[in-house]
Amino acid sequence: MSAQKPGLHPRNRHQHRYDLAALCQTTPELTSFLIRTPAGEQSVDFANPQAVKALNKALLAHFYAVTHWDIPPGFLCPPVPGRADYIHHLADLLGETTGSIPAQATILDVGVGANCIYPLIGVHEYGWRFTGSEVSDAAMSSAQAIIQANTGLSRAIRLRRQKDPAAIFTGIIHKNEFYDATLCNPPFHDSAAAARSGSERKRRNLGQNKDDALNFGGQQQELWCEGGEVAFIKKMIAESQTFRRQVLWFTTLVSRGENLPPLYRALTEAGAVKVVKKEMAQGQKQSRFIAWTFMDDDQRRRFITRKR
Repeated sequence: MSAQKPGLHPRNRHQHRYDLAALCQTTPELTSFLIRTPAGEQSVDFANPQAVKALNKALLAHFYAVTHWDIPPGFLCPPVPGRADYIHHLADLLGETTGSIPAQATILDVGVGANCIYPLIGVHEYGWRFTGSEVSDAAMSSAQAIIQANTGLSRAIRLRRQKDPAAIFTGIIHKNEFYDATLCNPPFHDSAAAARSGSERKRRNLGQNKDDALNFGGQQQELWCEGGEVAFIKKMIAESQTFRRQVLWFTTLVSRGENLPPLYRALTEAGAVKVVKKEMAQGQKQSRFIAWTFMDDDQRRRFITRKR
């Protein structure tokens, strides 16, 4: 029996160590990136960004029926198990209002990215429909190529270009549109220098050379913004007030626990009726997302009834 990964959501498909034989059968190109650990076990060469990309391609094909997936050089290559955890915990949150996970939920992914990872998982696992917003033309083109290359996704995922890089929901949520939830993986760093420092640290930990580290370092809009994560989420909270009757739950990842107090204060000032924190863990990595709504229990039930 393979060892179970601690902390993953019970419905997460990645509870156990990767079955590399099965993944290589699904995606043969992964075979060339397998190595032996000092303990003699077979593993993926995680220091090689092309290996990580091949692993992601295999995981998405094997578990989520995504037969065609690719990202351009320089964009984030996301860890699939952690992204799946966000989706499953979000499903639980949506299910708390009615007692069951909605099968027809509509979700807004703020910053869908070149990888389109959250919609790919959410469509397969729950049949949800997604709108993905994006400020980068290159990222949007990549995500659109993934959608068009996989049967059925164009009916479930639509993309919208955010023309104002200073806006989050404005220009994306249209009049008379309603969403069960928004989700977001916000930029973490507060400057390009901090982002480079983080990439260098990751490179040293993995033993990568500089060029390889930069291949998956991420684009500016993925990694940093002025004021960092707290400033970005505070802006999201402020903007969410405008769409308080069009969105049931606003949610976002928060990378550091110490960032929570100023965000809670901002939510109180904005008039959020209920705030929820969902803790997640992938191996040794701890993460979390916060969710807030401007509707009380009765309003949330009525919202769901009308929307359905």
